[in-house]
Amino acid sequence: MSVPFSGSYAPEDAIFLLKPVELKPMDIEERELRIQSGSSHYSEMIGPEAAPDPLYMEVFEDAMERNLPRLAADFARVAALIARRPGPVTVMSIARSGTPAGVVLARLLRGIFGRDAAHYSFSVIRDRGADMNALNHVARSRPSGSAVYVDGWTGKGVIARELRKSLASADPRVAGGLAVLSDLCGEAALAAGADDWLIPTSLLNSTVSGLVSRTILNPALTGQGDFHGCVYYAGLARHDVSVATADRITLAAEKAVRDDPGIVSRAAGVPPAERKAAQARSKAFLESVRRDYGVTDPNHVKPGIGESTRVLLRRCPELLIVRDPDDPDVRHAMLLAASRGVPVERVPDLAYRAAALIRKVSGAGGSEAAAEGGAEKGPGHAAPKGPWAGFCGGHRAGCRRRARCGESRPMRGIAPDAGRRPASWSSEGKLCAAAFAQCFILTVFLSCCCLETHHVVMPPKSFQASGHW
Repeated sequence: MSVPFSGSYAPEDAIFLLKPVELKPMDIEERELRIQSGSSHYSEMIGPEAAPDPLYMEVFEDAMERNLPRLAADFARVAALIARRPGPVTVMSIARSGTPAGVVLARLLRGIFGRDAAHYSFSVIRDRGADMNALNHVARSRPSGSAVYVDGWTGKGVIARELRKSLASADPRVAGGLAVLSDLCGEAALAAGADDWLIPTSLLNSTVSGLVSRTILNPALTGQGDFHGCVYYAGLARHDVSVATADRITLAAEKAVRDDPGIVSRAAGVPPAERKAAQARSKAFLESVRRDYGVTDPNHVKPGIGESTRVLLRRCPELLIVRDPDDPDVRHAMLLAASRGVPVERVPDLAYRAAALIRKVSGAGGSEAAAEGGAEKGPGHAAPKGPWAGFCGGHRAGCRRRARCGESRPMRGIAPDAGRRPASWSSEGKLCAAAFAQCFILTVFLSCCCLETHHVVMPPKSFQASGHW
């Protein structure tokens, strides 16, 4: 049986119900090929993880500074809503995007509301479900009926549905609903809101989540009685901001409640009408992507800032779509897209502030959904050549750079009046305009199919050489 551990957190902040394992990271392109061909499930592999570039950490700090007031208030609201139920609370965060949220919520429940609150972080995997060994561990260790499940946000609601399905057959002592900060698809039981905004912890990987990898379910590494696995990145310890970030958010939330006690008394979840609207918006968005981009595999569509960031950090992105390239909350996504040679398309009426499409890699005979009994995605891109070979980037079908494109299909480009210039990286004066002017070059291409223009932000040579992302 696996032994719980606390990662880079103190034991009172988090207990990971995960088994540390050793697993060699796989090249992103090869991993994507295996996922899409159906030869391996995504949870059996991990991609490479490196320390964030200093420039990217500036973007993270900028996001924290700008969005900390809302982040603090939303955490206080969610904690207040949870605290309205009587008795002890067992915070069960979904590793690893939910881990920072679980740390902060457990602290607030203890510090502001005086509750007996423990925090466990465990694994829920698409098409594999929740870790039943972890759930059984909590059922034996904590008071019955005390569980509340926590994640940072919802995207399409896949993990939320997996969790509900698993809990339906789990020990009834661990029954509970999902609480998030932002419920984009209307699938959570409790949320502070349903709008798309930048939750700063979504910008980083293990260095904001206790130095653990995304969760692993590989039969060669985890046995029947084990928790799901993870890799512990001890080598990234000097870059770890997990505890510092939790401290910062906790202090801000406590101050927000002191300054305005009404945050607690006025706390309310997402109204039923708004939740239904979020569900309808999610469904309409997926249908629009199917119609306008020919993407029939829903696993290749990632709505919202948080999910788009995850694609740019660890998948093979085909396209980043943004409502407004000058939006400070998508600044980090523009930087990541530039560093990986991913085209950026502006769609002013986009349902979310950002969305990302995953590219079908060359040699994938099927798709994730096809391998799992769903629909198959249409033609996609071959792997990029030349300087982009290590980045798993690629250009959008329909552009003029056919040497780096796969099969063409019609596309919606950035409107010609969108302005032929790079996105404004310093609209708030937070980042140095001169540095970005030196780093980013905007190239305007004409679409081969429909003669519209779209903007592709080309990365600086330093990113090409570094391979950080």
